[in-house]
Amino acid sequence: MGYSFDPLTNEESTHPYPNIIKELLPTMMRMQFWFISVVPLVSGIGSPSFRRFVVNLLALLWKDLHQMRGMVDYMHVIASSIYESKKQALEKGDEAVMQQIGRGRDLISILMKENMNAADEDRLKDSEVIAQINTLIFGAMDTTSNAMARTLHLLSQHPEVQDKLRSELIEAKRQNGGQDFSYDQLDSLPYLDAVCRETLRLYAPVPVVIRTARQDAIIPLSGPLSGLNGTAMHAITVPKGTHVIVSILNSNKDPNLWGKDANEWKPERWLVPLPTKVTDARIPGVYSHLMTFIGGGRSCIGFKFSQLEMKVVISVLVESFRFAPSAHSADISWQMNTVTTPVVGKDPHPRLPIAVSLVN
Repeated sequence: MGYSFDPLTNEESTHPYPNIIKELLPTMMRMQFWFISVVPLVSGIGSPSFRRFVVNLLALLWKDLHQMRGMVDYMHVIASSIYESKKQALEKGDEAVMQQIGRGRDLISILMKENMNAADEDRLKDSEVIAQINTLIFGAMDTTSNAMARTLHLLSQHPEVQDKLRSELIEAKRQNGGQDFSYDQLDSLPYLDAVCRETLRLYAPVPVVIRTARQDAIIPLSGPLSGLNGTAMHAITVPKGTHVIVSILNSNKDPNLWGKDANEWKPERWLVPLPTKVTDARIPGVYSHLMTFIGGGRSCIGFKFSQLEMKVVISVLVESFRFAPSAHSADISWQMNTVTTPVVGKDPHPRLPIAVSLVN
């Protein structure tokens, strides 16, 4: 991204942005009825300044909306400051760009450079670029971090899997002369890949998505379903404007496809050919016969980067540290807040207390 929110070399400062992101989705979840039912009806009424005036009035009485407004405003301020900083560097020339994080090769710098060189009719407005920066920053911050947290939680509960993964990493590092892995080397580690795939299958960070039909559609079914009147259905008619809730978890854990152990976390299933029913099901997802990263034109644009980030972080941590249940492990549960997050007991704030020790 070419921007650092919390330098690891500075122990005195903590950037507030990551904490805001952690609170944003739980707050949205508490307001989901209004987002789904009311916002689409009123979002086009009046000017933006009028709608902001209404939000400010409601925020005086509605605590969640007050918090949401503050978080969104702060995210916009950060995205705008990143935009202005990179815009000034690009206007000053290559020397200024090279002094920034990423040295001009980061995604945001490339996006802005191409936009500046685009024809007038194709060029995005400043507000649109800032909106894209917000999307790029926010898009994978919570999903990937929670997928990694879930993986560490599972490894703490399955020490035999953790030991096997650590052995693979140590042996691969030895064969690589003790050097860090390249992208291809990291991607070729079978058990690391199996652990990540199985976690993303069984515990997709986003368990459901909602889509609205923009035109009348007919969705074919892989097999007949019995309707309310008992008639066999081979397709579902979806009228324009219908809200469709897609259960990613149910698709990823369908026992008719994955077998009787579909609800079990078994990385070994990815070390052998997948069941024929899975490969023949024509699941429309972009990732490994799963709907974890959705599919089609609305699929996750960063799913490859998300996998890489997971593998890099998990490989470094597991090689150096041992993870085990803590005194609070029995109280850990995973709440569905748009993105599934770990909490302890009745505390709504995301936390994952597990015991960590150095590997001998």
